[in-house]
Amino acid sequence: MTAGRKRVRVSAFAKINLDLRVLARRPDGYHELRTTFQSIALADALTFTRSAGAFRIVCSDPACPTDESNLVWRAAALVWKAAGRRGVPKGVTVRIEKRVPMQAGLGGGSSDAAAALRALAKWWRVKIAPDTLRRLASTIGADVPYFLEGGTALGLSRGDVLVPLDDIARAWVVLIVPAFGVSTKDAFAWWDREHLGQEGQEGQEANDLEPVVATHHPIVRRLTRALKREGASRASLSGSGSAVFGLFASRLAAERAAAALTGDHRVVVTRTLSRRECGKLAAT
Repeated sequence: MTAGRKRVRVSAFAKINLDLRVLARRPDGYHELRTTFQSIALADALTFTRSAGAFRIVCSDPACPTDESNLVWRAAALVWKAAGRRGVPKGVTVRIEKRVPMQAGLGGGSSDAAAALRALAKWWRVKIAPDTLRRLASTIGADVPYFLEGGTALGLSRGDVLVPLDDIARAWVVLIVPAFGVSTKDAFAWWDREHLGQEGQEGQEANDLEPVVATHHPIVRRLTRALKREGASRASLSGSGSAVFGLFASRLAAERAAAALTGDHRVVVTRTLSRRECGKLAAT
C-alpha cells in the first residue's frame, strides 16, 4: 500500500450514447455494435480509505451490490493480481456515493470500475501500461475501456474497440430516468427476437434498441417525443435504457424543458464533458 496514503476520492462520470447501431449477433453471444459514446458531468463519487482486513465496498444506494458481483470488486482483484500479490485484496474500503442511476443505460457500474482501476493502481503503486490497463478493463465489461478516457468516442465490436473522435460542441443534457430499470441482457434479447434473420438492417431511430425497449415500456417513446417538442436538437434512449436524454444548446433551454417534463420519474440537467475535462475532473 502507498505509504502515508489514507484517503483518495475520484469521480466516475456517466455516459450517453449519441447513437447506437446493433449490426449482428456474434457467435460468442454478444452483439456487433457501432455506437458513439459521450461523457456527461453526472458522476458517482468513489472514496478509497485505508482500513484493516479484507477489501470492502459500501454504497449509498442499498440496491447496489457490495460483494464480488460489483464491478469495482472485480477491478480491485485485477489490480491486486497485477501487483503480484496473493490472495484477495485487502487494506482498503471504497465508499460509492451513487448518483448515476442503475440499469439506466448510463454506464454507472462500468465507470465505477474504470475509476477503481486507475485509483487502485496508484494506491498500490502498480505500474500498468496503458494497453494492459485497457485489456484489464475489457475483461470487466465491454464499455469499461471507454471510461478510462471519456469524451466523444466511436465504439466498435462489442463497444470495446474505441476510436477517439473530436469532442462535440458543449451541449446541455436533460436526462429523464423512469422509475423502472432495463437490463442490458433483456434489451438485446428483445432485439434478437424481433430482428432474427434481419441483421444489418438499420432502423430509423438514433438507437436501434429504442423501438424494442419502447414496445415493452411505451413511456420511453413518449419521453423522447416530449423532449423533441421541448426543443431538443436530439433525443434518444441511452444504451439499453431506461434513461432517455435530450440535447439543448443552452442551460436555460434545458432547465425550461426539465421543468416542463416533471412527473413520476427523475429529471436531471447536466452537460457534456470533453475528453480533457474527464481527465482533469476525475480526481477530486
